Amino acid sequence: MLCYRSDMSKWLARIVPVFTICASQALAPAPALAAAPPPVARTIAAQRLPVSAVSFAILDPESDRLIAAQNVDTPRSPASTIKVVTTFASLDLLGPAYVWHTRAAIRGEMKNGVLDGDLILQGGGDPYMTLERWWSFARTLRDRGLKTIRGDIVIDNTAFALPAEDPGAFDGRPNRSYNVMPDALMVNFQSVEFRIVPNESMHRVDIVATPAPINLNVENHIALASGRCRARAARVDFEVASERWDRVIFSGALSPSCAERSIARVLLRPADYAFGTFVSLWRELGGEFGGTLRVASTPSDARAFVDFDSLTLGEIVRLTNKYSSNLMARHLLLTMGEDRFGVPATLDKGAAAIAVWSRERGLSLQGVDVDNGSGLSRATHISVLQMAKVLSAAYHSPYAPEFIASLPLAGLDGTLRSRMKGAAAGSVRMKTGHLDGVSGVAGYVTTPAGKTYVLVSLINDARADYGAAEPVHAALVDWVQANL
Repeated sequence: MLCYRSDMSKWLARIVPVFTICASQALAPAPALAAAPPPVARTIAAQRLPVSAVSFAILDPESDRLIAAQNVDTPRSPASTIKVVTTFASLDLLGPAYVWHTRAAIRGEMKNGVLDGDLILQGGGDPYMTLERWWSFARTLRDRGLKTIRGDIVIDNTAFALPAEDPGAFDGRPNRSYNVMPDALMVNFQSVEFRIVPNESMHRVDIVATPAPINLNVENHIALASGRCRARAARVDFEVASERWDRVIFSGALSPSCAERSIARVLLRPADYAFGTFVSLWRELGGEFGGTLRVASTPSDARAFVDFDSLTLGEIVRLTNKYSSNLMARHLLLTMGEDRFGVPATLDKGAAAIAVWSRERGLSLQGVDVDNGSGLSRATHISVLQMAKVLSAAYHSPYAPEFIASLPLAGLDGTLRSRMKGAAAGSVRMKTGHLDGVSGVAGYVTTPAGKTYVLVSLINDARADYGAAEPVHAALVDWVQANL
């Protein structure tokens, strides 16, 4: 069935009606193939995985012929391997030179560097506004002559229109970086890193926050303990103590012999974080501000002041796949929806954009639910044959160099840095994926003869949590490189 999302607005359904209902048409059955290659079958058995839980497809992208396969049409939870669909679609639809824009506008009179009015910061969905780039944005405002803001700072994040979502719904850890929610003005992944350092000379334990938003209250109740670094003298507790995540409490005790520790958490709300970090950086740059935060749309009488470009999409895709960034993948999905159907960006528009793209591309993605595009979802499902077809299309794309280079290299970088180290350098480029009960790889394997194959392997079984899937993925890679 074709079920991207069923709750699209009526106007969107009129534009892409073929994708707003569940059709009964199924994929044409794959041709009959032999069982798994013997070394792979032995590995599956040795790991005590049921054959029904293992799907894989090895495809020749030059001929589009399946070389070996198992359960190719079975819908599987792909975890983060679904990012290959999201990232390739974004390259194909938007192009690698696409950029996002973060804009500043002013309302009121500006004279001699003094703005007698409000500064409006308008988010455009930049997926990678790191602290360093946020500093550059603030520096650009100073370079344009702005010194003092006498009004308020207005955050405009209306480019995205998203339903209320509980960031802890997936696994009960709302303050972990992989659970951060998208926002049109997302800064530094909404993350604060705390360094916890015993300071014997001052008889205290220091906590250093980076960044240090002006609206984040950090309470330090960690005692400096005596003796060796163990038991009660080596414990630090951390609590987010407010609903707005703007107050944190550290407690416990550390001995001077304990090494420095660090903890990173998602804190504040997106607009609060953008405001708090901006004001902190603004003052460090010598700027003055004494107003407050307002969250609102850009006023009609505001005047454009600064337009700040993001990294290019090609660079964003590389970061997304190499390090499996859920937030960046979600921003890509939203951006595709906005580009195709207009502002504001929504999940429905993003899913519909991929649906229309897949139809135009001739890709058989019936039954696929991309959900949020990142794989951090229990709703997302795709078959290995469908994913292999997407990878084959990417292999022939004008943007194949950008896409293929974005995938982690076995034994060298990204999420494959410590895996498959025995593979020849540069011969295995694959996106990985993990959730509870899910393990997958999807990408390209090049043989010693220089021939490249598409490999997708998805395993949905509780034993994947205990390492049973990794030997199967590796056995498939080894078989391709030794036999094809």
